[in-house]
Amino acid sequence: MQTADLLVHDAELIATVDDARREIAGGWVAVTDGVVSGVGGPADPPPEATRRVDARGCLVTPGLVNTHHHLYQNLTRAYAPALTGGLFDWLVTLYPLWARLDEEAAFVSAYVGLTELALSGCTTSTDHLYVHPRGGGDLISAEVAAAGELGVRFHPTRGSMSLSVKDGGLPPDSVVQDDDEILADSTRLVQAHHDRSATALTRIALAPCSPFSVSTSLMRRTAELAETLDVRLHTHLCETQDEDAFCLETFGRRPVDYLADVGWLTDRTWLAHVVWPDAGEITRLGAARVGAAHCPSSNMILGSGLAPVAELRAAGAPVGLGVDGSASADSASLWLEARTAMLQGKLRHGAAAMSARDALEIATHGGAACLGRAGEIGQLSVGACADLAVWSLEGVRFAGALSDPVEAWLRCGPVAARHTVVGGRFVVEDGVPVHPGLDEQLAVHRKLSGRMQAALPQA
Repeated sequence: MQTADLLVHDAELIATVDDARREIAGGWVAVTDGVVSGVGGPADPPPEATRRVDARGCLVTPGLVNTHHHLYQNLTRAYAPALTGGLFDWLVTLYPLWARLDEEAAFVSAYVGLTELALSGCTTSTDHLYVHPRGGGDLISAEVAAAGELGVRFHPTRGSMSLSVKDGGLPPDSVVQDDDEILADSTRLVQAHHDRSATALTRIALAPCSPFSVSTSLMRRTAELAETLDVRLHTHLCETQDEDAFCLETFGRRPVDYLADVGWLTDRTWLAHVVWPDAGEITRLGAARVGAAHCPSSNMILGSGLAPVAELRAAGAPVGLGVDGSASADSASLWLEARTAMLQGKLRHGAAAMSARDALEIATHGGAACLGRAGEIGQLSVGACADLAVWSLEGVRFAGALSDPVEAWLRCGPVAARHTVVGGRFVVEDGVPVHPGLDEQLAVHRKLSGRMQAALPQA
């Protein structure tokens, strides 16, 4: 038997979230060349390994997958003037601050935000960066560089806005671009960074911000470009009732009808929030295999509503989890989003409607499907990327939690990962980020955040 690079052994339980949803008490996972090379139980002899990690007293899961974020927003976390309004008021308050974004700010916010996610067991994150101030530089490439330093799997999306206040939109002129500029830069970024291999660390998607911030032409042309480049599509949709009213007034159509009109009702697409589709629209989204990034904390903080997660899943729509922007959800913990999703599911449909296993599946397997990576990430099976999280189930928080390690993991928190491993490499070890630059980046982040928040808003 070939010597493995890493062996995680003697786990209290391994929840593989594979196609058979196997759970293995006393199990082990072997990693070779960045992929899972073996999964077994006490009766299966594990391979020799260059490095061994004792997981006694721990739950081992696939690494969690974050399907919606705005990393730059951690520069304006819990910004006081924006705390009391709904989505539209919140955006109008913050757009002038975000207009100061540049490459240095994009790098440090991505570095800090992705580190925060890794501490919560997240191994793959997308990002929706749709603010591109004139003169700000190549913000997406700055994010990719930060992710590369940390060694996390990263799916940034080339976000965009083309309608400013003068066009009937919400953002100031300084952060919008014209359609041709957006599409040209989208093509450049895909050519520069998109990796199509099964073990890719970086993939790019195209992501006009929302129906109320881009033109219909840009939505349609972006769908055509995504087809040509064979990349995925992402946008906000059905987030609030205000958005429903906007679409009816502006397009004479509800958001899902608009999505179909512009060529986005396809399995290439995943949508952020999806709080307000009606029953017929849920059926249409499921039939088209359009994914949904469920963002429970942000939806509550902004008062957006409770998303129909069970209904979307039953209809066939892949559902993943998103922490959303750090200026709305504020805490970027994917473990917390999984727990909140479980609680919301129970609140919406009754105590039996959403279990910890359902939430774990959404946070891993469902997220992988949203990102077009089913079978590559989000599960522990031979040949899948070796992305995993090791969670301690010991100490005061778990005293008495003996009967079900998965339920205990999500009920008895708050919990952070003991180890977070991406492609067989540690990103978090013994609860501490491995990369040595965190203190320096936090100091830079504090300086830039203070400068951004202290400046007087300018349209």
